[in-house]
Amino acid sequence: MIVITGATGALGGAAADRLLRTLPADQLAVVVRDPARAWRFAARGVQVRYGDYREADSLPTAFEGADQLLLVSSSDPAADAVGLHRVAIDAAVKAAVGRIAYTSHQGAALDSPFGPGHDHAATELLLAESGLAWTSLRNGFYAHSLAWLLGPWRETGVVAVPGDGPVSWTAREDLAEAAAAVLASDGGYDGPITLTAAAAPTFAQLAATAAELTGRPIGFEVVGEDEWVARQVAGGQQERMARFLLGMYQAARRGFFAGTDPLLAAILGREPRTARDVLAELASS
Repeated sequence: MIVITGATGALGGAAADRLLRTLPADQLAVVVRDPARAWRFAARGVQVRYGDYREADSLPTAFEGADQLLLVSSSDPAADAVGLHRVAIDAAVKAAVGRIAYTSHQGAALDSPFGPGHDHAATELLLAESGLAWTSLRNGFYAHSLAWLLGPWRETGVVAVPGDGPVSWTAREDLAEAAAAVLASDGGYDGPITLTAAAAPTFAQLAATAAELTGRPIGFEVVGEDEWVARQVAGGQQERMARFLLGMYQAARRGFFAGTDPLLAAILGREPRTARDVLAELASS
């Protein structure tokens, strides 16, 4: 039995859909906070179970019978992600789960200036201490986030960021497909594995690519961190969120997202989508 958390979200839902291409529906269960939103899985014969990382008592039953558990990480920047993950891992131990596959991040490190990078590293330590078999899917930075991390360049003609560095932008749909393959491998991957696209362009290089794709000049500017935060707040963003995002650029500048790995292409049996592909969609939208 494969159990997937967060199945009403983009990554967990896409991984479940991918598995259903080859896995009998009665061999899959999805764990969600709102079962009504998982109707499409129930309609296909998939078990829909209630579970919430904030409700520890809900999880052992939700994880029951799992040979493989896809533990999708918390995406709430205001939450105590490590605390929530600890609750989920403890529940997996109680449920005697065979293996946890955890959605981590390429930049997982306790000294990362990007908050989720620290949280993922801390969660990997919890997994290592749990006594369960585990796989950490160190996913490349989601490429769809370019839509906001590049700023309003289509209107301003300038990519303005508070720090530059290489980032292995990776398509979430490719990562979901890889997650499904890892789960279906029944333990074929152990410990941390890095899943990225083939290249890690800088923001400056992305600005040049945007200019090429649009056929018009697109400038590039590195602005001071405080000035950048002030611009975000002036544009309507909460300062807390602006400073959260600032950590991403700081981590990029320090090289936390610079590495690439051929494993994703090997799992997919093709080259993953590129940052250029995503930019082309943004340029045409």
